[in-house]
Amino acid sequence: MLPFFHFCNMCTDIDGEVVTLDNSAIPISNKTQLEERPPHTFVNGSTYTGQWLGDERHGRGRQVWADGASYDGDWKHDKADGKGKFVHVDGDVYEGDWTNDKAHGLGTYHHSDGSKYVGSWVDDKQHGEGMEEWPDGAKYTGNYHNGRKNGKGHFSWSDGSSYSGEFFDNDIHGQGLYTWGDGRKFTGAWANNRMHGKGLFTWTDGRSYEGEYKNDQKDGYGVFKWSDGRAYEGEWSAGKQHGKGTYVSQSGERKKGEWAAGKRLKWLTDAP
Repeated sequence: MLPFFHFCNMCTDIDGEVVTLDNSAIPISNKTQLEERPPHTFVNGSTYTGQWLGDERHGRGRQVWADGASYDGDWKHDKADGKGKFVHVDGDVYEGDWTNDKAHGLGTYHHSDGSKYVGSWVDDKQHGEGMEEWPDGAKYTGNYHNGRKNGKGHFSWSDGSSYSGEFFDNDIHGQGLYTWGDGRKFTGAWANNRMHGKGLFTWTDGRSYEGEYKNDQKDGYGVFKWSDGRAYEGEWSAGKQHGKGTYVSQSGERKKGEWAAGKRLKWLTDAP
């Protein structure tokens, strides 16, 4: 969850002790109409300047905390509600919709490191459609759930690589297409940012592998094709030919054999 400062009447001072905002010191002149009043400083050192409805901050107003954080925007019954801008002590800034003291609706969060998020919020968390950008040029556009990338999205990196597909808990997870900056491509199943399951990997020189993967390596049954027409159809383990398979020559001749760790042990038609 992003570090939003909530506007409750029970706050902590710089020593961590709970301080109750002394609303009894607020002059009450009218509980039915908005009023502009002089700046009011609470016992915890924060100062509010703006509109009031009775003894509640209500309408437009600005509050500055003792540590330098500030909120400028709409208030409703003593809580940030409507449109507003919150500036954190570390330089982070959120500007957008608020409901009941929380970022809720559409808004933009600028991080002090130059990254930003623009999109939907629910209860202080990125939730729904959104877009995130980083100073190095990386960018994500897609779905969020409870502050994490979740669902379908597109991520592009500064080195020219990109991924379009499913995410889960901020990881590439599910079905998707990853394209490397040098033109290699994998389309298929992913688990925890790794190729895992069935998929198709292609190279720009015409080579291809279609089959099973485990933890980013060819593992299980798969077919590897070279650009000159040769092929291997069979078993793989830890990224290498391992087990029984069929080798197809350029002329189309097929020979069954047995491999271990990428090396052919024998042709199965060979004499014992």
